[in-house]
Amino acid sequence: MNRHDILTVQQAGGYPSLTITLPTHRTRPDNQQDPIRVKNLVTQAQEQLLQEFNKRELAPLFERLEKLADAIDYEYTLDGLVLYVNKDFDAKFYLPFTVPERIVIGENFLTRDLVFAMNRMRRYWVLLLSEQPTRLFEGFHDTLVEVTEGGFPMIHEGPGGAQALPGGYGKKVSAHRDERHRQFFRSVDEALKPFLADDPLPLGVLGVDRYLAFWEEVSTHNRFVRATLLGNYDHMTRHELGEVIWPQVQQAQIEREERELGEMAQMANQQRVVSTLGEVWRSANLGRGKTLFVERDYHEPGRLDETGLLLLPADDPNAPDVIPDAVDEAIEMVLNKGGEVICVDNGQLEAYQRIALVLRY
Repeated sequence: MNRHDILTVQQAGGYPSLTITLPTHRTRPDNQQDPIRVKNLVTQAQEQLLQEFNKRELAPLFERLEKLADAIDYEYTLDGLVLYVNKDFDAKFYLPFTVPERIVIGENFLTRDLVFAMNRMRRYWVLLLSEQPTRLFEGFHDTLVEVTEGGFPMIHEGPGGAQALPGGYGKKVSAHRDERHRQFFRSVDEALKPFLADDPLPLGVLGVDRYLAFWEEVSTHNRFVRATLLGNYDHMTRHELGEVIWPQVQQAQIEREERELGEMAQMANQQRVVSTLGEVWRSANLGRGKTLFVERDYHEPGRLDETGLLLLPADDPNAPDVIPDAVDEAIEMVLNKGGEVICVDNGQLEAYQRIALVLRY
């Protein structure tokens, strides 16, 4: 699941919208109980809905829910699973992080906890360049999840790909083939655009020398590339691909974090950085946040003052007006206002009380 997915889910509300989440398992024998748990949760959700609606009203939703549950491939489950269903929409996502077992019925689907979990992880895109086919993956550490929407996976159907090249006297076959390859990789670049627009993550690119050369020539997204691997990786599994690309992306991300931290220190000398959660909240709320730095395991509750603008300490974490994790709320605020968030290892922001915001002005 990525921000592109979340935006789609968030736009598909309407009461009743059902969210089912549960932890799952990657390997046997633990994953043998997962189908039973899903079935039980589906039954419980149906029973809850029937307390409020009659069976006829719920028929479209129940049909979608049962088909969605039947379509789960337990050979590909990861650490968590989420099902979203209402009468007009359904989607399922295999998650590389665990989630609690729960059923939520509301006007909108439950995405908040998933967004917060994603904000804390080193995430990236992987593009495997090929004719048969080019594939897009979302990376979470060394786990890859294939994207199967927005045109991906993409097959080169034209001449030089699935079709034979034209022959005949005077035909420059190699030039014709090369131009067709350029056209194909331009279409790949265009298909990639909405994913990077919604979720501008680092990009790892793999492929043979010829395809990488065409890609670099025609792509408008080379600024996102953090790792490039030369070779034929068409027959590798997702797990194998993750093992070869993740170390490269991880090193590039660590180097970028160190570079950004150094630049932040310079901005601090120019009075362009605020620290402490309260100050970060105030500036982020005003839309002044350019780049937020936060330690990966920093969580803190808070509550708003009577104006709704200032964040105060939460003396009683269980009070009804308390924000359970104001750090994650601040992260979302910065992202929603067009800023960037960089999570760093614990201890790297000790001088800033674990959180710092570079200001736009």
